[in-house]
Amino acid sequence: MTEDARAALEHLRDAGQFKWYVIPLLLLVLYAYATEAQRRDWNVFFAGLALWGMDWFNEIGNALVFHFSGRAPVWGARGSTAYQILIGLNIEICFMFAVMGIVAAKLLPPRDVRILGMPNRPVLVAVDSAAAVGVELLLNKAGVLTWDWDWWNARFPLLVLLIGYAPFFVAAFVVHDMPKVRTKAVTVATILGVDALALAAFGALGWL
Repeated sequence: MTEDARAALEHLRDAGQFKWYVIPLLLLVLYAYATEAQRRDWNVFFAGLALWGMDWFNEIGNALVFHFSGRAPVWGARGSTAYQILIGLNIEICFMFAVMGIVAAKLLPPRDVRILGMPNRPVLVAVDSAAAVGVELLLNKAGVLTWDWDWWNARFPLLVLLIGYAPFFVAAFVVHDMPKVRTKAVTVATILGVDALALAAFGALGWL
């Protein structure tokens, strides 16, 4: 087991690490979704949940990599946190991803708008993902987001972009552009349902 993995495990689901700032952060996340629901902007509302759900899918997979390798997760979250949920996910990161999809969706132009002559959705998936990878590089340099595998690090940012972020924004934008609210709701419920089942099953097995 790597030193970084051991450090991340040290506070895994340790309620003694709780900090009171979690409560106002939670209320801010709820406020963001309540605002979109009040406006009946279901495009943004469900896009935000879709991205959040996709992150949970990745985080569960990351925890399984650690369980089966016994060495390290693909990425680890270490350092001070109010609560370490999974080896690569703390409560602060969770709240960040809960809001990220809302921000990305609110910045979407109409579908017929082109960027540099290209459809805007693929361009914005690439731009948003690249910006997120840039932030990860800074967090890794600061030592709070760790990478212990040779194939997942600053030398291969394209892999981080393609696996770590592009699917998040693709899911958010696809859900945003679905014509029917029911379809959006069913899609998001499916994503979150798979996450919940995986958390319950793998958690019961002690793999997370």
